[in-house]
Amino acid sequence: MIIREANSNDYDSVWEIFESVIKTGDTYVFDPKTKKDDLSKHWFASHMRTYVAEEKNHISGTYIIKPNQIDLGSHIANCSYMVHPDAQGKGVGKLLCEHSIEIAKSLRFKAIQFNIVVGTNKGAIQLWEKYGFAIIGTIPKGFKHLELGFVDAHIMYREI
Repeated sequence: MIIREANSNDYDSVWEIFESVIKTGDTYVFDPKTKKDDLSKHWFASHMRTYVAEEKNHISGTYIIKPNQIDLGSHIANCSYMVHPDAQGKGVGKLLCEHSIEIAKSLRFKAIQFNIVVGTNKGAIQLWEKYGFAIIGTIPKGFKHLELGFVDAHIMYREI
């Protein structure tokens, strides 16, 4: 499996992942009815870099890396990761995380911060903790889970 920077030819494959992940309404803030045209601002905007995990010409995961804030907050990165449901449990998320840490280092970020990790997403929390991320804050009822209603969300952080 290789992880490479995405290009315009990857748009449809990334959309397939994005759409399948957000439609459940349990891990991302994006409206499950987000339109395909909106992917350009959420995953391919000019202020971010987009990467894909590819094996045998099939894209199974993707992530973005961007400054968490503008100007005086731009030394901290923010990343978001998505793995196609068919590829979950196969180590793609781990590879994306490892790659993003190396990219963050190469871009001279001082840390990576996740602004909203849904508290019920135990698998993601365990994975991020394995890679040195810590919960630095909890937003009570910070996420509107489609099945469970309002649940806590965490801010996670890791220095580079």
